[in-house]
Amino acid sequence: MQPSDALTQILRGGQAKHRLPSVSAAVYAGAEVVWADALGIADEAGRDATPDSQYRIGSITKTFTAAAVLLLADEGTLDLDDPLERHLPEAEHGSLTLRRLLAHSSGLQREPPGRVWETLEFPGGDELVARLREAERVLPAGAYFHYSNLAYALLGEVVARVSGTPFVRFVDDRVIGPLGLERTTWRAVEPAARPYYVDPYARTLHAEPELGGDGVEPVGSLWSTPSDLCRWAGHLATLEAMHQVQIMSDPDAWTLGHGLGLQLFRSGERVFFGHGGAMPGFLAMLLGRRAEGIGAAVTTNASTPGAAVETIALELAEKALELYAGEPEPWHPEAEPPAEVAELLGVWWTEGTPFVFWWEGGKLRARPAESDKPRHVSVFEAEGPDRFRVAEGRERGELLEIVRSDDGAVEKLYWATYPATREPQTFSP
Repeated sequence: MQPSDALTQILRGGQAKHRLPSVSAAVYAGAEVVWADALGIADEAGRDATPDSQYRIGSITKTFTAAAVLLLADEGTLDLDDPLERHLPEAEHGSLTLRRLLAHSSGLQREPPGRVWETLEFPGGDELVARLREAERVLPAGAYFHYSNLAYALLGEVVARVSGTPFVRFVDDRVIGPLGLERTTWRAVEPAARPYYVDPYARTLHAEPELGGDGVEPVGSLWSTPSDLCRWAGHLATLEAMHQVQIMSDPDAWTLGHGLGLQLFRSGERVFFGHGGAMPGFLAMLLGRRAEGIGAAVTTNASTPGAAVETIALELAEKALELYAGEPEPWHPEAEPPAEVAELLGVWWTEGTPFVFWWEGGKLRARPAESDKPRHVSVFEAEGPDRFRVAEGRERGELLEIVRSDDGAVEKLYWATYPATREPQTFSP
């Protein structure tokens, strides 16, 4: 069986099991979309879905909103710990930070004020901010995970105010366009699937309404294809801040947490990043693994069942990890390290623990001698004569200072202020 056959089999089984009018999916490995397929009917005319058919991706849009906020943070025009009132001075609940809003830990009520899911009218812009006084903070900020579409609607308004550009145009110009996501748009561009509700007791499809408006755009308005979503996942994997856990939705089993705009899902020993999405008549799911650079995206034009795309996406991602995980990199020799680094290599002792310092890939590295876990490795960057800073890994951000004797030989190290010596020693002046 070819790899593509195994993936198609999962897709077909999921479509039949979950009674989906149509379903489209793609898998990526590294920088490439290695498989894409679709089946079922896309619209009332009975057209077949194709891998190029657009579907509404619902709340996966929030990952684009979060990326826009982080882009402005990187440029220094806002800080993630800014209170909302710094950018929306007239806003109620203005003490809530952008970080809390991004992580769904603000405690704000789930939806904007009003019967929005009955009227399908969502306040946006100045109206959204003015009506924030009607909204409740249903939980203390930072205490619990509580999903909030209202929070992301407000973040969209922050992006617009800070950038001086309408939210949609900012995301198009600064995020979607530069990444070449040509099938990711704010309005459907044919070929596009139509939204349906599947009758739970009959094989009958009922058309769902399509909604839009300024208040929905930062929350869930985007249309896309699984292939474009896979390309987006490759970019999301590079945005380190988004992957840092901010709050746990499941603090007992740690199966679901939330970073800055990303959901973090545990399946066995693996943690996937991504996000789900739902809009009337549409479901979508994106899952990826940073370590292997492998993941999957699934879209469908059905409102229910909600778990369908999660199940299919996880099966595809796990099968893709089995099929496409790369072989270990072969060992190869490298050039000699610089002289000032060469004399640091070997074993140093601190707190009774031996640490191995070595040179690889043009970087000074260190790890506890008894551990080969990647998270225990420190990678250093030179910061000046006899000074290094941990750029990633264990003790990230801490300083490594080299102390030399009168004859210039390395005598000891100070790492995060702890002394390190060539032989084990007790703590002493």
